[in-house]
Amino acid sequence: MDEALQENLMGALENVIDPELGIDIVNLGLVYGVDLDEDGTAIVTMTLTAMGCPLAGHIEQDVKRVLEDIPEVKDTTVNIVWNPPWSKDRMSRYAKIALGIPD
Repeated sequence: MDEALQENLMGALENVIDPELGIDIVNLGLVYGVDLDEDGTAIVTMTLTAMGCPLAGHIEQDVKRVLEDIPEVKDTTVNIVWNPPWSKDRMSRYAKIALGIPD
């Protein structure tokens, strides 16, 4: 996958807002990677801030919704993983400032 498409996919994922924190999943550091296979399936590998998050289904649907507008994407698979575990160190400077977390 070329760099422009990678940036386009990650940019689209910035439109998925974590409903509890009000910050997008990319700046929160929840997205570990996104790939596009030869069939046009976007494969998003991500985590959540906590196991058993009641909003996991909502976030997964939002991920699929924002990626369906990209012409190269025919389908989306969301793989939620717990390793490596998420920590505030994965957050962008923007997210830390927005949430009042010291850098």
